Amino acid sequence: MPSALPDGEPAPADGSLPPSALAGVGSRPFGVYVHVPFCATRCGYCDFNTYTPGELGSSASPQSWLEGLRRELDLAASVLGSAVPAQTVFVGGGTPSLLGASGLGDVLDAVRQSFGLAPDAEVTTESNPESTSVPFFEGIRDAGYTRVSLGMQSAARHVLAVLDRKHTPGRPGEAALEAREAGFEHVNLDLIYGTPGERPSDLAESLDAVLAAGVDHVSAYALIVEDGTGLARRIRRGDLPMPDDDVLASSYEMVDSVLSGAGFSWYEVSNWATSAQAQCRHNVLYWKGADWWGFGPGAHSHVGGVRFWNVKHPARYSALLAEGKSPAAGRETLAAEDQRVERVLLELRLAEGLPMDVLDDAGREEAKQAIADGLLEPHDDRCVLTDRGRLLADAVVRRLLP
Repeated sequence: MPSALPDGEPAPADGSLPPSALAGVGSRPFGVYVHVPFCATRCGYCDFNTYTPGELGSSASPQSWLEGLRRELDLAASVLGSAVPAQTVFVGGGTPSLLGASGLGDVLDAVRQSFGLAPDAEVTTESNPESTSVPFFEGIRDAGYTRVSLGMQSAARHVLAVLDRKHTPGRPGEAALEAREAGFEHVNLDLIYGTPGERPSDLAESLDAVLAAGVDHVSAYALIVEDGTGLARRIRRGDLPMPDDDVLASSYEMVDSVLSGAGFSWYEVSNWATSAQAQCRHNVLYWKGADWWGFGPGAHSHVGGVRFWNVKHPARYSALLAEGKSPAAGRETLAAEDQRVERVLLELRLAEGLPMDVLDDAGREEAKQAIADGLLEPHDDRCVLTDRGRLLADAVVRRLLP
């Protein structure tokens, strides 16, 4: 999800939003994100707002979190002031599959009760392959989930060890097949490339496993070493090398080549799908600056140009809601220029590209030069990243925002 900008203002205790944000609610796409903050163990590369049982102790539980979630859903429905059925729901984390099929069913029921679902709603849950099974997939399918996203990262055992991933190398592919057998048409596998020690043959093995699983969507991300993680400490001590930019670029080219050859098309720099129907509509909603409300500890929301974010700790989150207060820790109203900058940052990463009229005069001149440099190509009134431009997407964005 997009991160909050660093400066903001306190959010009102009643969760209210400015009239300018509420204007047009319901006419814009609306999505619901639910953050499940629980994990069985902590992966060395992860800096998400997640907690293991030992870190939480008795201060919070899945039950207290669910009670808070129901209260926040009701609060949001009241703030928005009208029935806004969710067009997309995405349950992430954390490890949502730790809730089991019954718990995930309760989550979706709570969303239905507060907002309702659009007739063709896309409903996704992330899942750890080790906490899934055939009955699990059958259960969430019966509950109304339409899409599953599974964390694979790699098929190489030594790469998983560096990442502190606990699943066995073959389990993600097995889980994907089980999900398809349970009736899921849309299944995603996540890959991470560029892990220290990963060889081209390891990445090729991972891609072979992805294709064998028969999924219709793949997300592949370069490893980012986040401050404060176990992986960052190991690199700082010299136990592991930093990911190499040239290796990351060649790895990306391999991912794109293999997936393209197997019938996938990129629709965002790090995401490939076998068809338009297989694209993750919830993520597209983020990238196009639509409305979404993020529920749960640390979740971020955006409604009508106002961004707000929740307190991080599950115990504090539930306590505020039990007191009848909003769990929002802060918010920011994005000025028109802020919104324009975000459009450049996000929409340029899409295969459909960025409308040229979003750029200012200096940006349009830079776009012309980027076209001449082979980083962008014009498509009617839009500019689209070339294959080389995708490798340098962040640099291209910086050029277009002089």
